[in-house]
Amino acid sequence: MMLKSYSPIFSLLVFYLVIGGCSKNNEKSMEITVPVMESGGQPMPDEWIDKDTKHRIVRLTGTEGGRSFYFHNNPFVKAENGSDDLMVFYRDVGENRQLFSVNLQTKEIKQLTNHPSRFSGEIVGKNKKEVFYQSSDSVFATNIITQKTRLIYVFPEDFDGRITTVNADETLLAGTYALPVKDSIYAKNPNKSSYFNLIYEAKIPHTLFTIEIETGKLNKLYKEAAWLNHVQFSPTDPDLLMYCHEGPWHLVDRIWTINVKTGINGLKHKRSIYREIAGHEFFSRDGKIIWYDLQMPRGETFFLAGVNVETGDSTRYKLDRDLWSIHFNISPDQKTFAGDGGDSTQVAHAKNGRWIYHFTPSGDSLVAEKLVNMQHHGYRPLEPNVHFSPDGKWVIFRSDLDGTVHSYAVEL
Repeated sequence: MMLKSYSPIFSLLVFYLVIGGCSKNNEKSMEITVPVMESGGQPMPDEWIDKDTKHRIVRLTGTEGGRSFYFHNNPFVKAENGSDDLMVFYRDVGENRQLFSVNLQTKEIKQLTNHPSRFSGEIVGKNKKEVFYQSSDSVFATNIITQKTRLIYVFPEDFDGRITTVNADETLLAGTYALPVKDSIYAKNPNKSSYFNLIYEAKIPHTLFTIEIETGKLNKLYKEAAWLNHVQFSPTDPDLLMYCHEGPWHLVDRIWTINVKTGINGLKHKRSIYREIAGHEFFSRDGKIIWYDLQMPRGETFFLAGVNVETGDSTRYKLDRDLWSIHFNISPDQKTFAGDGGDSTQVAHAKNGRWIYHFTPSGDSLVAEKLVNMQHHGYRPLEPNVHFSPDGKWVIFRSDLDGTVHSYAVEL
C-alpha cells in the first residue's frame, strides 16, 4: 500500500498506526502515517489524529463538503453488496442542495438526486433503501442503490403538509400541517430568536397526518391549537409516532406519542418544578425508551433521561455542566451514548464544553471521554448532530472546523 504524505504545514508530529499480525507468508507489517494535529483552524487533510484526544478522525465528504443529517434522522442503509454501509447526506450543487451517499468503508461518493428545484427531507427507509423528500407540494422517493425516483404524493392546495419521518415497515410517512399564518410568521421573522415565541404564542392549529406510501391515502390523525413538531416514528413499532409540543421548553410539556391505528395519545414526561425543561428527544434502537435532555431547572442541573414507552419507568444519568450536549445519541448496542457538546452561549453556559463526547453509564451518572476538540467549530448556526456508525466503532458529526462544512467520523 502506498503511504500518504503530508506537507509540514499539517504537523511536525506523526502518529504511526501499525497494522500487524503474522500471515501464512510471514508478510511484514505495514505502517500508515497519520498526522497528529489540532482539529481545525487550518486546512485539514482527509485523516488526522486529534492532538488533544489522540483519536483518529476521517473526513467522509471529500473535498467538496457535505452535511450529515439531524441527530435523530437515520442516514444509514446497507450497500448493494450487503456488507458495506452507506450514509446519505446533503451537498450544495449550484443553487440547490442534492442528496448524496458515501460508502463508509470505501469512501466512494455517489450523487442520488438531481432535482431542479429546492427540496428538503432527511427520511431514509433502510429496508427498501429509499430516501424520501419533499419539493413544494410533491413528495418523492429515490432508490439509494439505483437512483431511480418515483412520485409518492401531491398535497392538495388546502392541506400543505410537511413530511418528516417513515415508519418501521416503510408503509407510512408522517408529518404536520399548519395554517398558512405560520409561514407568514416565518417570512417576517426569519431568525429563530424572533419566530420561536411568536409561533408558540399564536396557538396555530396543527394537524398530525400520515400518508400511505403505496396507495397515496392521506390520514389526518390529530389536531390541536398548538405547535406540533419533531415528528418521529418508532424504529421498531410501525404504529407508534412521537411528536412534541414545540415552544419555549420551560412552558411546554413537550414529549408525546400517538398510536396511528388507535389514536391513543399520551404525555411521556411531565414537568414537575419551576423552569424544568425536557427536549431533543429520540428513540432507543429497540424503540423501548425515549431519551431526552432533562434540566431541573433550566441551565442548572443536567441529566440524560429516558422513559420506557410502555411502562413509564424512568432512567436518569446526571451530567456536569461542561459535559452537557445539544444533542445526544445512543450506540447500536445501546450500551453507550455520544454527545456533541456546546459553546458558552448555549443553555449550559459551559466554560469547557466544545468537544465531541463518548459517554459510558456508571451508576446514576455518565463517564465522559473526549473524542474531538471542537474549539474551531461554530456551534451557531451549525450544530454537530452526532450519529454512531452502524458498526458502533465511529461517531459521525458535521462541522465547519476548517472553515467549510464537512461530515467527519471519529474512531472510538
